[in-house]
Amino acid sequence: MFRPGSGGTSTADVIGSGFNAPDGATDILLIGNDSRNDSFGNPLPEEVLRELRTTQEGGDLTDAMILVRIPNGGGSASAMSFPRDTLVDLGLGLGKTKLTETMNNGMSVERAKLKEEGVTDEKEIQEKSRLAGKQLLRKTIEDITGVSIDHYAEVNLLGFAEITKAIGGVEVCLNNATKDRLSGADFPAGVQTIQGADALAFVRQRHGLINELSRGKRQQVFMSGLARKVMSSDTLTNPAKLTELINAIKKSVTLDPALADDLLGFAQQMQGIAGGDVQFYTAPVHLVGPSGKEDVTINIPEVKQFAANLLLSPQEREQKMAAQQARAQITVSVYNASGVSGLAARVLDELSGQGFKAGSSSNADSMANSVVYYAAGDEQAAAQVAESLGGLRTEVSSNVTAGSVQVYLGKDYKGPGAQNFAGPRTIRLDGFRQQPPLHTQQDVNEQPITADGIPCVD
Repeated sequence: MFRPGSGGTSTADVIGSGFNAPDGATDILLIGNDSRNDSFGNPLPEEVLRELRTTQEGGDLTDAMILVRIPNGGGSASAMSFPRDTLVDLGLGLGKTKLTETMNNGMSVERAKLKEEGVTDEKEIQEKSRLAGKQLLRKTIEDITGVSIDHYAEVNLLGFAEITKAIGGVEVCLNNATKDRLSGADFPAGVQTIQGADALAFVRQRHGLINELSRGKRQQVFMSGLARKVMSSDTLTNPAKLTELINAIKKSVTLDPALADDLLGFAQQMQGIAGGDVQFYTAPVHLVGPSGKEDVTINIPEVKQFAANLLLSPQEREQKMAAQQARAQITVSVYNASGVSGLAARVLDELSGQGFKAGSSSNADSMANSVVYYAAGDEQAAAQVAESLGGLRTEVSSNVTAGSVQVYLGKDYKGPGAQNFAGPRTIRLDGFRQQPPLHTQQDVNEQPITADGIPCVD
């Protein structure tokens, strides 16, 4: 239920009291809601809406969803944002729906359930349905990332504007000037400090951008600027400034009770994180279709692996990226000698999904045992492919061109691509994506955004 917390904070027990499995990090779900209500559910006055350059039209749609992972011991933090139009299955019999609609869908289902149970008090229905919507969003993010979320923080339009004012604005940089009547965005090119309604327009602009990922980059550079402003200045060590910031958060953000009751303690925990040690990533997604009409899809095993990789040390991340880059240089062709229809194509898809360069696939004469053939000097490349397929035998061959390997799948093959088998997939942290279907748009800015510096975006 929603209740005032310490100092009048709006709280929602989104996490609940159930056991949260330890996963090596403190995980916080940050939500940007386009609700035209304050954090206690009261409608915003018309004069406030005019100041924010919006109207009463809207709902509990989540414009921004960011999962922050702080490894146990601190020292660094990583965040992955989810495009609002990402298609997910909520398990409500609705099929694939947009992630941004999760909260509203959860509210609608709970409202119908309460009325069927005979609940007639509208205030009770509203409070319980709002909480159910937030809990469904939390559960959905947990399901697609494999992360146990520890804390929840939700900011609405007014709260976002107030927090930016409390810290004196955020520095951002645009590659080009932009103007959009619908969001109120009107910015010159270059570095500039924005706050209040301008900051809101910066992160909400959709029209005039390349695609949904461009909007996500806007949100990431803004969050990186906010982190830099808070952690790279004396905000956290200046009692007066810290109090002002905490008061702004308490007035304008809905928090889970545990976070609301120890906001100062959390701020002190963040003191050990340098601005450059906060990195912002986009969850691995595939954009299918023309710009403005694309479907945003995900592969859940990829997203889970991505979330797990965020806890690696910088050195471990570099090693993983180097391994993925090496894979991208290996061309793999697959030949089906097993007699199982379609096996070569499925295995080639699996290898492509793991970062190898796809060659050809075709049938071959029957063989009892599987083998990976390679050219002299390419032993390591063959070993990588063999390991990815469950540990196949490797053998040098004069018939194989340098820089490529040939996989022959015999009757003994039980690895990835075989029936009822799904091998582990790894992904690069610098933006590698499993190749999606044709007519797919890719994220053109694949490097993570950090809070160290002011990156320019579209």
